Amino acid sequence: MGREFDVIIVGGGAAGIGAARWLAAHSTAALLLEASSRLGGRAYTQDLGGYPLDLGCEWLHSGDRNAWVGVAEASGFPVDRGDPPWAKAHPSIAEDVDDQEAARHAYGDWEERLRIVASGSDQASDALEPGVPWNAYVRAIAGFMSGVAPERISAADYLAYDDASTGRNWNLPLGYGTLVAASLPSSTALRLATPVEQIDLTADGVAVTTRAGVVRAGAAILTVSTAVLAGDAIRLPAGVDPWREAAAALPLGCNEKLFLEIGRDSAFEPDTHAYGNLHDARSAAYSIRPNGWPVIEAFLGGDGARIVKEDGPAAGFAHVSAELAALFGSDVASAIRPLAATSWSRMASIGGAYSCALPGRSQARARLAQPFEDRLFFAGEATHPFDFTTAHGAHDSGQRAADEAMAALGNRRGKAA
Repeated sequence: MGREFDVIIVGGGAAGIGAARWLAAHSTAALLLEASSRLGGRAYTQDLGGYPLDLGCEWLHSGDRNAWVGVAEASGFPVDRGDPPWAKAHPSIAEDVDDQEAARHAYGDWEERLRIVASGSDQASDALEPGVPWNAYVRAIAGFMSGVAPERISAADYLAYDDASTGRNWNLPLGYGTLVAASLPSSTALRLATPVEQIDLTADGVAVTTRAGVVRAGAAILTVSTAVLAGDAIRLPAGVDPWREAAAALPLGCNEKLFLEIGRDSAFEPDTHAYGNLHDARSAAYSIRPNGWPVIEAFLGGDGARIVKEDGPAAGFAHVSAELAALFGSDVASAIRPLAATSWSRMASIGGAYSCALPGRSQARARLAQPFEDRLFFAGEATHPFDFTTAHGAHDSGQRAADEAMAALGNRRGKAA
């Protein structure tokens, strides 16, 4: 069988769609193979209770340089450039302002100590000072950011993202997942519910095996998560072990969301924020009535997200309901009811939230981004040097891999001429 496409893209998340858009812009024939029945990957908007809720990525981080902003505006998707809810605390919570300030100060001190740790052990937990009462808060924020405990975080990697962030966080009222899934070019051939089982090198490209048969192309761009790449779901050519090892050094953290519907009139102020418990590393961050909807979104990371992963959604809802009762009073239980829970860590086609480099392994991102034999190219948020964990980092990595694939195809054609 001859080659049917120039490039086969494996994975239909932000990286795969970013690659497809760049290939289409350069008139390069591409096929996108997605294991699940939908596009978007970890960008997933679902209509729940009549509201487009983002179960995965939600914020246009570094919005002033985020490629998806331009995609949204060109496609007619509204972009909300207002302050995110965490910039506005809910006014009815009896907060200890001094404690909050002390907790934030402790987190800032920890980040500064990371710069010293990065040149030594590179283990972020070494920047925690023993006995500090706000270490649980630091652990919770690190869990939001990386999905793992500080013992498993590379200080250098953590700082690379932090230093590159512009701090502009914008919102897509119609949903980030909606935008990503709608952005695949019409010229890109698409096969959903088609998991890739094997990729082999051929004399003039690659052969990609699925349950539906074998498809051939000049190159393949692999955009699957590091959990999938480090596993054995896809058989890859001999010699790819260093890439699998790099993926294993960039494991996916554990982050989950729980959504609660506000079932009756209450005093919940729209577009506000609350933090559960400054002294509990399992605490959730709460987005209250986003876009004015009668919904509370609880975001859990690290230790908190593991409640959902290990004990199930019911345990997660019990945990956040208790935190909300402590914040707003015991009668809050009659005003809210569970709406939805995510399960990213249990999804075989993804396996977690986003990548975090293990201590001493931040260089694994650059290793994972290297092409293999000018036939197999790698993209995804984990391959970005500083915008990892984000949909725009994934998009940009897809564009980078598409450029590499097109250059390799061009070189091959030149040698054959």
